[in-house]
Amino acid sequence: MRFLFFTSNILLKFCHLFSLLISVLLLISHGGQATNTTIVTNIGGIIDVKSRIGKEQKIAIELAAESFNRYSKSNKLFLHFQDSGQLDPLQVASAAEELIKEKNVDVIIGMNKWEEAALVASVGNKEKVPIISFAARVITPPQMERRWPFLIQMANNGSSQIKCVADIVGVYQWKRVVVIYEDGAYARDSGMSALLLSKALQDVDSEIDYRLVLPPASSLSSPKGFVLDELLKLQTATKSRVFIVLQSSLSMATHLFREAKILGFMGSESAWIITDSVTSSLNSVDESTISSMEGALGIKTYYSTSTDSYKDFYALFSKKFQSEYPEEANPKPGIHALRAYDSIRIISQASNNISNFSSAEMLLRNIASSSFSGLSGEIRFEGGKLLQTPPKLRIVNVRNKRYEELDFWTPYDRFSKGLVTEKGRHRLAAPVIWPAGMALSRPKGWAMPTVKNPLIIGVPGRTSFQKFVNVSDSNKDDIKYGGWCIEVFKMVRSDLNYDLPYKFVAFNSTYDELVYGVFDKTYDAVVGDVTILADRLEYVDFTQPYTESGLSMIVPTKPEESKAWIFLKPFTWEMWVVTGAIMLYTMLIIWFLEHQCNPEFSGPWKNQIGTTFWFTFSSLFFAHREKINSNLTRVVVVVWLFVVWILTSSYTASLSSMFTVQRLQAVNTDIEWLKNSDSKVGCDNDSFVKSYLEDVIGFHSKNIHTVFDESEYTDLFEKKNITAAFLELPYKKVFINKHCKGYIATTPTTYKFGGFGFAFQKGSPIAKDFSKSILGLLEKGNLTRLEDECLTPSNECSVNVASNSTEHLSLQSFWGLYLISCAISTICFLLSLIRLLKNYQHQQEADEGNATPSKTSAWNKALRLARFLYNGEINIPGIARTSAPTMVRDEWSSSRSWVYVSTTDTPDNIHAYASAEIEFA
Repeated sequence: MRFLFFTSNILLKFCHLFSLLISVLLLISHGGQATNTTIVTNIGGIIDVKSRIGKEQKIAIELAAESFNRYSKSNKLFLHFQDSGQLDPLQVASAAEELIKEKNVDVIIGMNKWEEAALVASVGNKEKVPIISFAARVITPPQMERRWPFLIQMANNGSSQIKCVADIVGVYQWKRVVVIYEDGAYARDSGMSALLLSKALQDVDSEIDYRLVLPPASSLSSPKGFVLDELLKLQTATKSRVFIVLQSSLSMATHLFREAKILGFMGSESAWIITDSVTSSLNSVDESTISSMEGALGIKTYYSTSTDSYKDFYALFSKKFQSEYPEEANPKPGIHALRAYDSIRIISQASNNISNFSSAEMLLRNIASSSFSGLSGEIRFEGGKLLQTPPKLRIVNVRNKRYEELDFWTPYDRFSKGLVTEKGRHRLAAPVIWPAGMALSRPKGWAMPTVKNPLIIGVPGRTSFQKFVNVSDSNKDDIKYGGWCIEVFKMVRSDLNYDLPYKFVAFNSTYDELVYGVFDKTYDAVVGDVTILADRLEYVDFTQPYTESGLSMIVPTKPEESKAWIFLKPFTWEMWVVTGAIMLYTMLIIWFLEHQCNPEFSGPWKNQIGTTFWFTFSSLFFAHREKINSNLTRVVVVVWLFVVWILTSSYTASLSSMFTVQRLQAVNTDIEWLKNSDSKVGCDNDSFVKSYLEDVIGFHSKNIHTVFDESEYTDLFEKKNITAAFLELPYKKVFINKHCKGYIATTPTTYKFGGFGFAFQKGSPIAKDFSKSILGLLEKGNLTRLEDECLTPSNECSVNVASNSTEHLSLQSFWGLYLISCAISTICFLLSLIRLLKNYQHQQEADEGNATPSKTSAWNKALRLARFLYNGEINIPGIARTSAPTMVRDEWSSSRSWVYVSTTDTPDNIHAYASAEIEFA
């Protein structure tokens, strides 16, 4: 072994000396001008020369070197290739070190995998040799320039492609996707790509449902069998049918698509998205391979094919490629060939500015400062990374055994052709041919149920209220499912625009376990009286609720014990007080307006008060008989009678209702009292209400009695085992409809839930279709009518009174009427008062003109005014007057009445004469 190793080293050195001799001979053959000033740059290439990408890169590198050597006299490029096809990343690093030491290479290019590039870059750091990598990491490591100062990345990172993939998923509103990528023992970048994709999908309200990680095809003895087994696992693990091939070699992608097509993953509801790692090689695949990818969307790095430089390169490349690789059907170069060609241009331009004695750092700086327009695009570097801002991607569609360009994508403008909206859904502007040759606007991206594989629906096997879900197991071979929830499901299903085969399966356990059965893929959906809760939303997708939900408290009732004072209950006590005050106020106004001009309201005080009170009170029954003289009084009375009519009508109606409708009183409706008194309460055994009563409301678990059947509630109430029962609102409707004469319900406004809904697996498009149908049926009133038919078919208990106070007539309903009555009475009073004050002033002026001037105190003046307002007299006992009687006309009287006032000089003869309505023509 040692002899063989020694012999191989001698042969290797001999080959190296021979290559140097050949290089010298080549320089001499070029016109004999190769002198000591000729600069030779040795370039090491580490590529997989047996792969399609490696073949393209090798031809492109050779063409670029030949072109440079042909025109350059002072600089020559010599190539040294190392095949990396069968090497792992550590062996690739060893090969790079060998090229540096044995071939004295000045720069190394190649490495299509980041794991290889990172290890080779470490060798470059050690040996001070620039490394140009055709791979770039998805997420740029921190301080990458310091960590690998001699590394130049001749590729864009994959972050832009990942954002483009997420945008496509968001456009078509796919909620769950399957990510597929090839990963080796040393691979870390593929996992980072999946992590970055997961974050990007969150921005478009989507997520990764399943990850299919494949080893390198070269490491498998039977890649086809391995891929088949993994796809069979995927078939049972998820219903998602949106597949994203994030990173894969062409050989692995070929096996993947062929087996996927056999297993039916290329159906009409499936969608496939492939990234540049596969689409860049589509030119080289045969028809059978590309036909297996029919309908896939691809993402390719954009480069121009219309420039003269590309056309010249294409002509040279295709000729040389067909010559060296006649077995390859398509000689068209891809992005990898263009970047390889541009890499040699970078090195050639950098070598033109250095001498043989220049350092590697000088070569590195010249490479990093390159700036030109290459075949792959603009070439500029910053921090060792290729800058192409903004990166531009092509979206292609594999169809008709080739691919066609659909659109362009950039991080800022997104889709250059925009989006098209159809029936509230977006799609790409260009039509897409999806797998199975379907030109749908949007595949559902989900394994839709079929007759062979129906939708497996879990149904609660035992419920407390049979009207909601009723499972009849009298014949196990033919279990019948009924109830309102089942009927709602059937109505919604019939409203869909597609067929939905299904199969009910009874589940005899708690509702939380039933919902979790959807999460662990035991069931595809749950149909039943399942309440939408925040905790359950973490495991499943719920539809729009088809009925409201909240917590309701049921308590027993008792009839009202006494009706002795029921006549007072139509009005609240505030109403009675204000009504009495309004009546007294109206009575005083009527007396003031009538007592001077109406004999029936004059006389002694007792008679005036009695007559006025009797008139006002009898008007409540429209039985008043007293004649009214003043028009102002008539206005007041008319308004008052209108008020009386409204009040008596309302009072009569309310009192009649109290006598005709049976009145019930709740035993106790205070939750705090129930908790403080350690009262027993009941709830359903298999619902979430028990834990809700403990955790949220604060009942002790020992005071909560679980009930298994609806009929047990009445028994527990009758035996005084429970004081109250807590039911959800839909159950309350059924219970009260059946037991309205003995129980009433109160609904605390603070305890609300999400309502009843159907549960589906996360990301299922069926949930969205059901929600849309439920909303439509609710708007049409169909679900409301179905609820009335199934849950409350009888109107026997349509009136359920929980509080007596709600039937009392309050002041809030009549304050406007009272305001009008008081306002009009006050206005009439003020008009009459103004008229009397004017008459008083005229009378006073007349008396002052006829009488002997005398001093009158303020008190006497006040008494004179009060007497005048009372009976029209202005004379006061003790004050001598000689004036003749005065006639005062009542301007507001319906008849022209005059009041005669006479005074004498003795106080004993002071009296007032009221004329008996002397009529004037």
